[in-house]
Amino acid sequence: MEIEAAVVEAPGESFRLVRLQMDAPGPDQVRVRIHACGVCHTDMVMRDGALPVPFPCIFGHEGAGVVEAVGPDVTSVEPGDHVLLSFHSCGTCPACHDHQPGYCAEFFPRNFLGGIGPGQGGIWRGDDRIGGNIFGQSAFASHAFAHSDNVVKIDRDLPLEILAPLGCGVQTGAGTVLETLRVQPGQSIAILGAGAVGLSAVMAAVIAGAGRIALLDRHAHRLDLGRELGATETADDIADLNGPFDHIMDTTGVPALLQQAMEKLALRGTLALVGAYPPGQMMEVEPSAVMGTGRRIVGVVEGGIDPRQFIPRLVGYYRAGKLPLEKLIRTYPFGAIEEAFHASETGAVIKPVLLMPDR
Repeated sequence: MEIEAAVVEAPGESFRLVRLQMDAPGPDQVRVRIHACGVCHTDMVMRDGALPVPFPCIFGHEGAGVVEAVGPDVTSVEPGDHVLLSFHSCGTCPACHDHQPGYCAEFFPRNFLGGIGPGQGGIWRGDDRIGGNIFGQSAFASHAFAHSDNVVKIDRDLPLEILAPLGCGVQTGAGTVLETLRVQPGQSIAILGAGAVGLSAVMAAVIAGAGRIALLDRHAHRLDLGRELGATETADDIADLNGPFDHIMDTTGVPALLQQAMEKLALRGTLALVGAYPPGQMMEVEPSAVMGTGRRIVGVVEGGIDPRQFIPRLVGYYRAGKLPLEKLIRTYPFGAIEEAFHASETGAVIKPVLLMPDR
């Protein structure tokens, strides 16, 4: 069948809307008619060639839509189901068995390299295969192939354009707070960065009953929204955050902030590294300051959660009014994808969401 997709031909180039051909779904594949897809910082990193993705490539990994067809062995969803898409995992390694698929032994090839299995369908331009399985979805398109492990069925009355970001950015922020850090009532947390991940963490900290919720960012309008969502204090300079904090969560990916963050940790406090850190850069840590205080440093991928278990929890929080995602989102027509990316890169918009035509 013919589909429309936003293709990046080579690292650093712009998105081009093109017509492509899509195979029928093969084993473990789910063909989804995409209604909406969030724009994530990782899409920008991949577009610019900082990760070895297969160009020409279709990005997009916060897809939401309706199942149109399934492969012969898929039983978890059926045509007509409304679904959110998340990252892809093998389902058989120790991390997957522990419901920690973000640390899957095959996370890199399945999500960044977009590899497909024997007999599975692909996306083509003539005789040339297009990279169309990034994060197990490549959802900047009218249709995408997902897999039985990364589709989450939701009720049909829920707004796909609002819930699409649950598949990556929101679950990363909220999952880090609720599942990896397991913030307890009355504890303090400082969140560095007020993008979609950081603001989702603020909302999750409120859900967890945290006491002090401090938020750091350079953009005043983001700090204003953070206070509206429940941050108890804000700052635009880390020096102005008054520790100690039981937890500190870095979403900025700026290594220079990490040493200062460590100094603001309480005894037995935890620093969660959630940002996209540049390869080759180092953080300075005094070993005695960690050993003698019981402090911990933990890396976090996708919040450290299992999407099929955690996304339904997030949907429940949304229904209860505890996760007002609409305050983070601005929608754009699919044809305005370059405008949406620019708004995200400049910080003007927290979470752009693309709406596909003929939804």
